[in-house]
Amino acid sequence: MSNTKKIALMSTLVLLLAVTAIFNFVLAGTRSSTVNGDASVQVNYFTTYRSERSTTRSEEFLQLDSVIEAYAADTEEYAAAVSRKQELVEVMEDELVMETIIKALGFSDACVAIGDNDNINIFINSDELTAETVTQIFYALEVEHGIRNGNIIIMPVYAES
Repeated sequence: MSNTKKIALMSTLVLLLAVTAIFNFVLAGTRSSTVNGDASVQVNYFTTYRSERSTTRSEEFLQLDSVIEAYAADTEEYAAAVSRKQELVEVMEDELVMETIIKALGFSDACVAIGDNDNINIFINSDELTAETVTQIFYALEVEHGIRNGNIIIMPVYAES
């Protein structure tokens, strides 16, 4: 397979990923389910977020798998794809552990998004957060998971269960 074909294939996959993410975002904002004819209940923010995150990660894994299959094991592209796949797995594990720790603190739901450059966004099902609550979350993540450096943002998102 020539480099031009590989670049075209990867560009197409990235474009499809972007289009899918946009459709997920647009459709998630308008999705509701009808209960008893007239009442409308919005889909839970946290459920929607996890679903979108899972879809996006699945597409990333598919792209990485296609790169891994397309290149020989001793190439730079292969090594980069395998490395990125391992990074994604570690991020997924870290997010799950952090979400579990936050739920153990007594919150009904939480989502954690770990980005590049040590950025961590934490969304907690709460109508407001006190300084004591935020400190408790920081301390728990620091003690249990070794989080100390980075940009950590904790945001309340009230979503009825």
